[in-house]
Amino acid sequence: MLQDIKAAIFDLDGTLVDSMWVWEKIDIDYLQLKGHEIPEGIRDDIAHLSFEETAIYFKNRFNIEESIEEIMETWHNMALDEYRTSVKLKAGAREFLALLKAKNIKIGLATSNSSTLLEIALKNNGIYEFFDVITTTNEVSRGKDFPDVYLLTAERLKVDPHQCIVFEDILPAVLGAKAAGMKVVGVFDKAAQHQWSEILSIADKTIKDYNELDLAV
Repeated sequence: MLQDIKAAIFDLDGTLVDSMWVWEKIDIDYLQLKGHEIPEGIRDDIAHLSFEETAIYFKNRFNIEESIEEIMETWHNMALDEYRTSVKLKAGAREFLALLKAKNIKIGLATSNSSTLLEIALKNNGIYEFFDVITTTNEVSRGKDFPDVYLLTAERLKVDPHQCIVFEDILPAVLGAKAAGMKVVGVFDKAAQHQWSEILSIADKTIKDYNELDLAV
């Protein structure tokens, strides 16, 4: 799987850490505060968007009075305690990162999350130092259904995109990484299980957790 690979690029939420439940809860709680029920299929609409793009989506769709900045601040504060205390790594993730480091494969993060929350998640789980580069979708003009964030991460890692492998949990991001010319591993997450059959058909490899990679590397 790692033949001719010089860099591995990971998504954070739902891929490295088990955290999608936090955002599902925030969506429900926040919309209830605004007098709305959570619409069916909303996670698929927003999963590939940046933090700011998601706030814009909510403001426009639900006619929210607060500014984009105020919406993001509210969500950030709602998520903060959970990221400090409850967001944990997917099984085998730390060991696999250590294996990549031992093989001198560069490691990047490409995430839609905020810098504050991603740092809390990485540091609290003892993996922050593994990453050579951290890129967020706020730094590019399009979301993860496009190749932009993966190409920028590869550029910062100084590695050709065709020598990168990407780990992602949602279908739009798998497609975006494939469009970047990168090999893609689909990582199962319950929040995206309805997309799993399509991920199985598109990704170069799929796993339920990182322990499955012990014999594959």
